[in-house]
Amino acid sequence: MSPMSSSPSSPSDEILDIVDEHDRVVGRAPRGEAYARGLRHRCVFVLARDAEDRIFVHRRTPTKLVFPSLYDMFVGGVVGAGENYDDAALREAEEELGVSGLPRPVPVFKFLYEGGADGRQTWWSAVYEVRCTLPVRPQVEEVAWHDFLPEAEVERRLDTWEWVPDGLDAYRRLRAHRAG
Repeated sequence: MSPMSSSPSSPSDEILDIVDEHDRVVGRAPRGEAYARGLRHRCVFVLARDAEDRIFVHRRTPTKLVFPSLYDMFVGGVVGAGENYDDAALREAEEELGVSGLPRPVPVFKFLYEGGADGRQTWWSAVYEVRCTLPVRPQVEEVAWHDFLPEAEVERRLDTWEWVPDGLDAYRRLRAHRAG
């Protein structure tokens, strides 16, 4: 069943695949329960660049379930139950950017994110890149502010803006990956 075939009443009701340390599905749970109990699940991170190679940066709304009001240099989110990473990356990028007809995001690498003060925030994270030349119309429920920023500006803001910790980790890993 596709995560889009049933519409949960709230994001916390969305059903997620729960996975083990090798990214194998071992069960399912509502998103809110997965977060509350620290159940390992799957997420996608898509770095979107415009035609001028600037990075889409946004500030999350204060109503977000995880990391409200923080900045992020990725669009993305959870992979729904029965959904694969590639489909989730395209779905999430189109939803958050407010576009349709986006090229399929290109997978770069995958890693296990383990964060939070108690170490209970853990999810398999697939990092993608995509070129978005379409006019963006981000979801007002998801995005409080947005702009395309030159990468040098993003780098300057790394230590001054409050970033989502998983996105910051993914960004640093992406820089290291590019550096070889």
